[in-house]
Amino acid sequence: MSILPRAMLLATTVLALDISASVHAAETLPSLAVDASQTSVSGISSGAYMAGQFHLAFSTTVVGAGVVAGGPWGCASSGSGDSMWLGGVDNVGRSLFRCMEVTAGTPDGVQLAEAAARFADRRRIDPLDGLAGDRVYLFHGESDSVVAAPVATAVEAFYQAAGVDADDLRTIYELPGGGKAGHSLVVEEEGSDCSSNASPFIDDCDYDQAGEILRWIYPDLVGRPGPATGRKVVFDQTEFLAGAVGYGLAREGVAYIPADCETTPGCRVHVVFHGCLQSRETEGIGDLFIERTGYMRYADINRIVLLYPQTNANTAPNDCWDWWGHASSDHLSKTAPQLTAVHAMLDRLAAPKKVAELGPTL
Repeated sequence: MSILPRAMLLATTVLALDISASVHAAETLPSLAVDASQTSVSGISSGAYMAGQFHLAFSTTVVGAGVVAGGPWGCASSGSGDSMWLGGVDNVGRSLFRCMEVTAGTPDGVQLAEAAARFADRRRIDPLDGLAGDRVYLFHGESDSVVAAPVATAVEAFYQAAGVDADDLRTIYELPGGGKAGHSLVVEEEGSDCSSNASPFIDDCDYDQAGEILRWIYPDLVGRPGPATGRKVVFDQTEFLAGAVGYGLAREGVAYIPADCETTPGCRVHVVFHGCLQSRETEGIGDLFIERTGYMRYADINRIVLLYPQTNANTAPNDCWDWWGHASSDHLSKTAPQLTAVHAMLDRLAAPKKVAELGPTL
């Protein structure tokens, strides 16, 4: 998976998937009175970077993160003061040769944590104190040929330096069953060969990564039930950001809502950021990432609303998230366009349900 807007790095072979969509036209994302203070995030590749950016920007709300095949917050930026967070040509080189390959050096997680602290002091992101007690899952596959291993270990150094206790970090650099995963989100079944580094970047290594991420973040998670029985909502993303498509957001996103969360307040939310070439707008992908990665199997019994925001290729070929400043020079702060939009989606989910939505009462 190329996690940068450049020519495709890898051959694309897409698994066939026949999914009948439960919703055929974009709806309005509903208000569900979820407990936003129990929000968590995860992502793969450019989505892993985005999960980290969202976690740091809103750490007083987010309680945990899963970072799969990605690097540390602010990896592609350099300099000092606010100027270090500008996008541009310099960031492209660092993205390629420091945050994917390490031919230009390895990212320094400790220095990036110090930069994040300065950024927080300027109130560009939440105070780093918000990371205390958060639980973070980190993963890098042994056969990953897209993101080098030192980039992934820099995430561990970053979070520890930023204030996450070592006991709250779970690092998986070797799969327990001996499989050597490629650049992918790993599943138990219905994926590519375990060591594949090709589309759709969902590898079958007999390992339930979605479940492991959720179980680490939420220790009270109940074991996996049967098939998902909730409602999949395809919603209009453009209402959450003016000119959304111009900032690389697709017109439609997806939410999965357990039936109990439709009627009873207080559900948790887990935001899942796909990687490059995994958006619903990527040719041949559709809802494959949403359906195959395994998150939905845990949602119903654990009362977790899943939010799957989506990108397009308008500003980033390969449908990547903006982790180095290609869509906006302001890509790391709380006012970053993509971060702002996803947070607005969370605010909508947390809003009280309207009386008309509650149905008749006796």
